[in-house]
Amino acid sequence: MLFFRFPACLAFLALLPPFVSAQPVTTVTLNGRAFVNHGLVGVGRLPANARDKFGETFGSFSALALDARAWQRAAGGAYTGTLWAQPDRGASLSGTTNYTPRVNRLTFTFTPAPAGAATQTQLALVLADAIKFTEASGTPLTALDPTLTGAGTRAGFPPLPQAFNGRISLDAEGLVLLPDGSFWVSDEYGPSLYKFDAAGRLLTAIRPPDAFIPRRNGADSFSSDDPARGQPHAVPVDPETGRQNNQGFEGLSLSPDGRTLFALLQSATRQDGGAGGGSARRLFTRLVAYDLTTTPPSLRGEYVLQLPTYTRGGDRRVAAQSELFAINSTQFLVLAQEAGAGRGGDLPASTLRQILIYDLTGATNVAGTAYDSPATPLAPNGVLAPGLVAAQGVPFIDLNDAAQLAKFGLHNGPADDAQNLSSKWESLALAPALDPAAPNDWFLFVGNDNDFITQTGFQNGTAFADASGLEVDSMILVYRLTLPSRVINLSSRALAGGAAGAHIVGFVVTGARPKPILIRAIGPTLAAFGDGGALADSLLTLFNADGRMIAVNDNWNDAPNLADLRLATGATGAFALPEGSKDAALLLTLDPGLYTVHATGVGNASGQSLVEFYEVP
Repeated sequence: MLFFRFPACLAFLALLPPFVSAQPVTTVTLNGRAFVNHGLVGVGRLPANARDKFGETFGSFSALALDARAWQRAAGGAYTGTLWAQPDRGASLSGTTNYTPRVNRLTFTFTPAPAGAATQTQLALVLADAIKFTEASGTPLTALDPTLTGAGTRAGFPPLPQAFNGRISLDAEGLVLLPDGSFWVSDEYGPSLYKFDAAGRLLTAIRPPDAFIPRRNGADSFSSDDPARGQPHAVPVDPETGRQNNQGFEGLSLSPDGRTLFALLQSATRQDGGAGGGSARRLFTRLVAYDLTTTPPSLRGEYVLQLPTYTRGGDRRVAAQSELFAINSTQFLVLAQEAGAGRGGDLPASTLRQILIYDLTGATNVAGTAYDSPATPLAPNGVLAPGLVAAQGVPFIDLNDAAQLAKFGLHNGPADDAQNLSSKWESLALAPALDPAAPNDWFLFVGNDNDFITQTGFQNGTAFADASGLEVDSMILVYRLTLPSRVINLSSRALAGGAAGAHIVGFVVTGARPKPILIRAIGPTLAAFGDGGALADSLLTLFNADGRMIAVNDNWNDAPNLADLRLATGATGAFALPEGSKDAALLLTLDPGLYTVHATGVGNASGQSLVEFYEVP
């Protein structure tokens, strides 16, 4: 952790004003850290019958991934960016079809409206491109339900779910976008984790421990009992062990440092919870953590998460999770909800639809133990085994909050009209607010999965109309949050240069080990945020406790470790600096101790400067 002090020679200190929310905020605390929800600040939607690049029905947001490279804030407070959106396995037309799994690229503009609006156009979405997933040979993958027995064999790959037509079966759920444009995708069928290159070609696959793999009659059986027309149903219907039908790796996320891939089962495995559905016995699900710095990726963690519960008709039920997002290496946002409640579902109103914060601190790591075998359940009959500690979530955002929804003309039942929230919300993406006044603020994008519900759909060369008779639009809700645990940072603003002298800030690196620290002296870029008196060219100098200069930077683009500096900027959530700007920055691994930063103007020029410190995750 970093601790900061301000030396007596700092003559003038003006901290930037905090973000002022237009509605009451809610704060929750977990392990000593506060998480703040400033409320719903925008909505965007696409019509249910929207079509992708290939002329097929778009199919909504089973997963979202923000392209951090394209995310920008304009001087007026609006934003532009790119989202990658992943539908799942296509429209169900009397069973699964030979739909090709894919990702869609959407460009957007975003103009927050904290006080609400009469329209739902704050997030203006445009379908710009699409990429289909294929094998390296170019053979497309399929959404068809895998065969009951047997698996696809490919050189260099584990056994894979395979359909009767010989193609690899993928029920795509989670999505991670990597800096080189490649993707990690999580799958319900396997459950499996797949990596695709930027063109959508399959590169590698991860098979989780045997405890996750569905088995019938003593053998791997990847069928979810949703066969295509004319194909046989699974016998027995449910697997005896492993993931429940359609309850695979629903959640997928990458740690901010890019080193760890997390995947979360939608609900408990068969051996860990017994009967399916919303039974209170299915209380404990599993999260896996894979180290991406090894080849192949290695399992370094496996944890138990306790899912939230709700009451319906006097019965206590378990809400399955549908997405997670890693705030850091131990804390996550997790989206959980009552199944089948909302527009397009069996019931018009939802009892529980919320985002929780989970922390793995103190939870038992069962990776590499007997619990990796289906023969040793970690929660037999829904009761956690002695000695195991599960990560428990704290409710954070209530998507059903009537006051927040009403700001944008939305509601959670009882009327089942076009403004009723749909029954499935399955995706999360996080974008920094890029606000110097609130450096720990973020926008959380929450997307629905409309299940291809439209009356003018088109897929696999066939027009279709969903049997419900409804049009369920694709929709994204945007919340503004303060997440101090993701960015450990301090910002100090003061006059620097000329007669004012240096803008001086001291800080202490604590602990027993060195820590990577990003330090920035912002001058010219302050003008983009409306500061007309900003320092035109900033110079950053770092001193140790003995007063010895240990590093200096004039222009951040000239840093010798520029590539790492750019990565650290994204990992910490610091707002991006314009290419070629005369702001200064340093990325250093510092030993524990006391340090002092001097921010001055080149040529003894004066102006307002912003000094920032970030502990890089």
